[in-house]
Amino acid sequence: MKRNRKTALALSFCLTFGAATSAFAQPTINLTLKDAIKMAFEKNLDLKVELYNPAMAEADIRRNLGIYDPVLSLGVNYDRSNSSNILTFRPQQIDQVTANAGVSQLLPTGAVVGVTAQSGWISNSAKYYSNAIDLSLKQPLLKGFGKDTTDLAINVSRFTKGETLNVFRTRLSDTVAKVRNDYFQLYNLLEVLEVRRTSLALAKRILQDDQGRVKAGVLPAYELLNSEFQVATREKQVIDAERAVRDQMDVLRVELQLPPSAEIALADQPYRNSYNLSEQQALDDALGNRTELATQRDVIRINDLQQRVAKNQTLPDLTLNASVGTGGFDRRFLGGLEKTATISEPSWGVGLQFSYPLGNRSAENDYIRKKLALEQAQTQLQSIESGVVRDVKAAIRLVAASYQQLDVTARGTAYAEDRLRAFQKRHDVGLATTKDVFDVENDLVAAKGNQIQAVVDYNNSITQLWRVTGVILDQQGISVSDSEADHLYEKMK
Repeated sequence: MKRNRKTALALSFCLTFGAATSAFAQPTINLTLKDAIKMAFEKNLDLKVELYNPAMAEADIRRNLGIYDPVLSLGVNYDRSNSSNILTFRPQQIDQVTANAGVSQLLPTGAVVGVTAQSGWISNSAKYYSNAIDLSLKQPLLKGFGKDTTDLAINVSRFTKGETLNVFRTRLSDTVAKVRNDYFQLYNLLEVLEVRRTSLALAKRILQDDQGRVKAGVLPAYELLNSEFQVATREKQVIDAERAVRDQMDVLRVELQLPPSAEIALADQPYRNSYNLSEQQALDDALGNRTELATQRDVIRINDLQQRVAKNQTLPDLTLNASVGTGGFDRRFLGGLEKTATISEPSWGVGLQFSYPLGNRSAENDYIRKKLALEQAQTQLQSIESGVVRDVKAAIRLVAASYQQLDVTARGTAYAEDRLRAFQKRHDVGLATTKDVFDVENDLVAAKGNQIQAVVDYNNSITQLWRVTGVILDQQGISVSDSEADHLYEKMK
């Protein structure tokens, strides 16, 4: 029975490691952390989707800039009417043909200037030609005056584009942080797998020693049960660790768009040196770089601009209308052109148009609402800043505590190794049971696991500090310009 059990155990072990060896016999990619981040940046589909929002915001900016496009107008008109002749009191037919062309332009002050050329032919009792060129100006003097009012939609769309870029930077920062954490998680699982394999090898050696001692009659046969049980347990742990490694590799393959059959070999080791950053520097970085703060500041700028424009809208509507022109009437077409060109018959006009709604409640309450929105946005900024300060301080404490854990767990591993060596010597002389050795060896496995996890936690804490201070993209050499998505806009033109 013992021989059959041993044979089945060996066969199971061979099948397990044979399957694992076959599964791992795939093309291997030596993956550096820098390359992993670059792949995620270039291939992540969610990031590509997010990049379309700034491109659409750029289209909104260009559309709103269209208010400054000159407007060309052309017209041709024919009229026939009748009027009474004051001498004969008979209806008199009048035919009139006119053609006009004009260009108007909006100015940043809110003024509209235009030039219009008109030419006509009139036939009644006589036939003559008319020609005219007129320049016009319509300028709001109170309500609607100024560049802020005229450019409101343009400026809002520019700030909106900044907000969409900040959302893209946030998504990119999250992606970089996730890649770093997943990279070090794979390192963690690979190290744990190595520890499990070492533990299995030790258990097999102890089993072999116990078999020899039982055969020599210096160890009771039942002690083999402990050894065999521990070998089986460690085999299961190795299988579980190999599965966890394969699962984590799949995570990175999907994240980096790697071939499904590619095996990943990590080329970089986690950072183990002390990472020093003063609290004041970290706070300055965070308050200057966090994208949610930049977005909220843009919201404040938009609300401030809107409340200034809303205040302007509470003013009376007073518009200056002015025009100057020249024209000429003549029986000859060229004669009319000559009079127009020589300004022999000039014309001009100027006037003011005033209007004001009594009570003006609509504009007044819109202004009040915009002021309230501005104060709300400013208060929200203060709340976000408080949260950022809290996050930064917590991240700094986490880095410091994680670094201390490196030393603590390293000493724990060293103590566990010394303890195991001592119990092995005692076991060799019969002063410790096999169970005692395995219990101590389990403590060593746990200590090594804690040490590996401490290294990973330390690197993750640095990633978190970079994240909350808004410098993670700079730390990884990634820059995002304000024109990052403009190529998508240009491609659609």
